[in-house]
Amino acid sequence: MKQLLFKNIDNSPLIVFRIFFGFLVACESFGAIITGWVKNVLISPEFTFSFIGLNWLQPLPGNGMYFYFLVMGFLGIAIMLGFRYRLAIISYTILWAGVYFMQKTSYNNHYYLLLLISFYMISIPANQYASLDVKMGKVQKQNTMPYWVSLVFITQIAIVYFYASIAKFYPDWLDGTFTKLLLTGATSNEFLKQLFSNKYFYVFVAYAGILFDLLIVPLLLFKKTRTIALIASLTFHLFNAIFLQIGIFPFFALSFSLFFYPPEKIRKLFFKNKPEIDASTKQNFFGKKIILYFLFPFLCVQMLLPLRHHLIKGDVLWTEEGHRLSWRMMLRKRDGFINIMIKDNQTGEITPYDYHKNLTEKQTRALATKPDYIWQYCQKIKEEYKGKNISIFIDCKNNINRGKYKMLVDPKQDFAKAKWNYFWHNEWILLY
Repeated sequence: MKQLLFKNIDNSPLIVFRIFFGFLVACESFGAIITGWVKNVLISPEFTFSFIGLNWLQPLPGNGMYFYFLVMGFLGIAIMLGFRYRLAIISYTILWAGVYFMQKTSYNNHYYLLLLISFYMISIPANQYASLDVKMGKVQKQNTMPYWVSLVFITQIAIVYFYASIAKFYPDWLDGTFTKLLLTGATSNEFLKQLFSNKYFYVFVAYAGILFDLLIVPLLLFKKTRTIALIASLTFHLFNAIFLQIGIFPFFALSFSLFFYPPEKIRKLFFKNKPEIDASTKQNFFGKKIILYFLFPFLCVQMLLPLRHHLIKGDVLWTEEGHRLSWRMMLRKRDGFINIMIKDNQTGEITPYDYHKNLTEKQTRALATKPDYIWQYCQKIKEEYKGKNISIFIDCKNNINRGKYKMLVDPKQDFAKAKWNYFWHNEWILLY
């Protein structure tokens, strides 16, 4: 195993991936400003719903987040060019982690993947060829890397696809209920709406999604099926990019294909003047401690984390407990409504609370459908009524994939006293 992990291979896949990665990071950062994402998600709201425990992590005041994203965009360019690479990738990872953890309202799985890959890139020698660092003499030029570098990326993307496939094995996906809702809601074109409403089509998409996620990595690993798998991957991701509008994820996912092809093939395609590596060169034991004490344990955590919802009481599709960080991607349509009542325990007076006064429309939808938002918002209400003896009661009903509305949380629970259970089921979330 040691001989395999530290076997010398051409580092061309990693170098090309670094260039693609930096370019996509820059596009994501600058694009977030241009499309209004930064304004709508981080500037317009009075506050953001951060990950629980990180409530102090809030956007910069005024137009500070525009500057924040500009910096990330330029860091992406620096990563792409291999300029002050180590400083650039560490800085970007910290800044992106800040964005990721300070807001959940626009939670997206590719934001999480972007954070993980940034984390890996810190430990990996991605600037040892075709970089300004080499040209300026900051880093010694290298044509090789240990095989474990490719293996880290292959393993991570395999985890993503495997759990994305397994999560789809539930009734509303298997009968096409959700894919029909997803596709028909993604277009206003009448011809496409009719096509997407055709049972044969949306059921085909449902099972094609399962098979793609389950088989794409094994098919890319074998030479005989690799080209077919790449064509399937291009078709699948371009379809998603056009109709589902999920940002850079389709292109980001495609870039991992680099690590499945023989490094020499990537070298011939992208670096025609780069010399072949000498097979007799001494093995590259770079990163022995990194892989043993850091990356291997981290990958083990990645393999186990998506399973945690099986240890939590209730269906994750309903409770949302264990949903994030588990590659449960685009699985259901959730609708709901919520009423918040404040009871003055001294007078007994009960009054409705107007949550529209300090929430955006997107935050309001999240509040009505996600238990952790309800709990977090009630903490803010408690702060607002600090010094007063109040109780907070919630009337909230949800449905999944246009099904029957059901009560989401216990209407008798006083949320002024409710506790948040970080690891197990919160008993005030009702089960069915």
